[in-house]
Amino acid sequence: MQPENSVESTLAPSPVFSAEDVAAILREHGWLQTAPQPECHDWLTTAAALLGPQAPDRAALADLLGLIFRYDAHAILQSRETHAVMARDGARDVIRLLANLVLDCPDVDSDRFKQIVTTLKAALNCRGRELFYPIRLSLAGRVGEGELDRVILLLDSAAALPFRSPVKGTRRRILEFCSALD
Repeated sequence: MQPENSVESTLAPSPVFSAEDVAAILREHGWLQTAPQPECHDWLTTAAALLGPQAPDRAALADLLGLIFRYDAHAILQSRETHAVMARDGARDVIRLLANLVLDCPDVDSDRFKQIVTTLKAALNCRGRELFYPIRLSLAGRVGEGELDRVILLLDSAAALPFRSPVKGTRRRILEFCSALD
């Protein structure tokens, strides 16, 4: 028996989000038809599984989902946070090689993302923030931690589905980002 004041008893359980929760958020924001198309159900389930554990509440989940459906490279490049990332030594090298890898490959899924990261690490000899921040910024549209990698994993599969609001896949995002850089 655990004491009542143990660490476990003071932590609130993480919310568990379902495909229906994801669909409800998408409908609220106008990204999904009233009833999701049958082909969207697997994606909604995957989105709940990937993003749900990263979101402490419904608002945080909606924020992560918003990164999938809203992407404007010019607006992204206007923030101070973006300037700080892009001013770091090697950031443009990461973006340049990332663009080549994304444009030369099939859709980015978990396996392909791992290959891209491995190639970037080997070619550029960089790790951590100097590697991941430019990747996340250019593809997810924001600097952050691992939750953004999960957003990236959902992009190409979402782009292929008939959502009310079209999703820009990784190729289109990296092209827009590189174009807006110049």
